[in-house]
Amino acid sequence: MTHETITGGPAAPLRSRLRDGERAAGGLVRMPSEELVEMLAVAGLDFVLVDCEHGPADVTALRHHIALADAHGLPVLVRIGEGEGEHNLAQRALDQGAQGIVAPHVESAADATELVRALHYPPRGARGFATYPRAGRFGTVPAAEHRAAAAASTLVIAMLESPAAIRAAGEIVAVDGIDGYMVGVADLGACLAPGDPGVEQLLAAVRRDPATAGTIRADLATSAETAAASFADGAQLVVHNVTHVLMAALRTLQA
Repeated sequence: MTHETITGGPAAPLRSRLRDGERAAGGLVRMPSEELVEMLAVAGLDFVLVDCEHGPADVTALRHHIALADAHGLPVLVRIGEGEGEHNLAQRALDQGAQGIVAPHVESAADATELVRALHYPPRGARGFATYPRAGRFGTVPAAEHRAAAAASTLVIAMLESPAAIRAAGEIVAVDGIDGYMVGVADLGACLAPGDPGVEQLLAAVRRDPATAGTIRADLATSAETAAASFADGAQLVVHNVTHVLMAALRTLQA
């Protein structure tokens, strides 16, 4: 994908670019893999999504990934695990300079409200305030400026991974502070009960739901072709599954 290059200073946050209508393609990387993060940047992708749900949630390693991506001007999103305990990881990821959080298994507007509360500073949320981590340039950014920048740039994507979440999608994305959604197709398929609509039906329903219109839709892609199809169908954010891409390439090397 070709995207515009922002010149004349630091690149605008990914959230601002998306709100201005840009489309973005990135890669899903499971730690530890600093070289893959750097390769995504060199290849010209728009962001990296570091997976701490199905990869190790090691904060030290995560910091290394974020710092390396930042050196290349590559925005970092972090997928946390499930449950309130993961909100602490989300805060640490944002403190270290991540530009957004992808949260799995958001089942309701109440879940979405708690997520937003955890990711934003008071009075909007309950995130602990500090300017001395990397995100505040080690205390050199004035407190008011740091607070305003965090409010404007923190991207929050809710993952919908059950029929109940699909049914509640409109209420979830209507929560102030939720910027968009991603359907977790694997989990959605795994939790279907007899009588539930199929995955394709549920995908079509949420994507055509007027209540989700105007919000950022993020899709997971396994190839350039599936990424192009997602963009053509209305996705604004596409995440390439780097593990799938690599394994597909490695299999072609078999004798």
